[in-house]
Amino acid sequence: MPYDPFKHHRRSIRLRGYDYSQAGAYFVTICEVNRECIFGDIVNGEMCPNQFGEIVLKWWNELPNYYPPVELAEFVVMPNHLHGIIVITGVGAGSSRPGDGQQEEREIGREIGRDDPAPTEKRTLGQLIGYFKFQITKEINQVRDAGYAKVLQRDYYEHIVRNEREWNAIAEYIRNNPANWRADLDNPANFPKHLPPKTSDEYWNDAVGAGLSRPLRRNQNTGRDDPAPT
Repeated sequence: MPYDPFKHHRRSIRLRGYDYSQAGAYFVTICEVNRECIFGDIVNGEMCPNQFGEIVLKWWNELPNYYPPVELAEFVVMPNHLHGIIVITGVGAGSSRPGDGQQEEREIGREIGRDDPAPTEKRTLGQLIGYFKFQITKEINQVRDAGYAKVLQRDYYEHIVRNEREWNAIAEYIRNNPANWRADLDNPANFPKHLPPKTSDEYWNDAVGAGLSRPLRRNQNTGRDDPAPT
């Protein structure tokens, strides 16, 4: 099979040793499987979700009902992707908080998990995203009578929010995403056909700006320049 950068450009790496069920705030990005604009349109700098976009919004707002130790912050569904901040509180989770110096951002690959874990089970960020993606996929495919067709990319992007400065920068980025759609690299009009899609690092740099970026270090396994750990 020929190399397709939009399918093969993945770094499905979970941060080793990090407990994604512990308390913390997470900046999450999820993209439509082919980056097609199926969730709505940008009109006059504002997002106008269609039926599929409303389904995404509905299941985002359902996450605290699925797992009460979750609080939702800034969120936006865009024509072909979504951004949000998920907070796992200290109830039923670990004691670590953003800013403990252990965190590092990674793109995470997570297959859709089972629909409904036991009520007392402590859930990780990956399980929450798996549930969220599963419900969106199921309902959209029911509406369009598409069987088990993929709706969202297998991978998602996350960054552990370390402090208030990062939180404020990310929240502003999310709020301004619709107004900046014309210049967004996720806008099909701007797709670099010869390059892979945006990486986790690029989403992070877009959100917080160069002032908070970390130095890069060559990854000998992938040949890519990855952020050096702090």
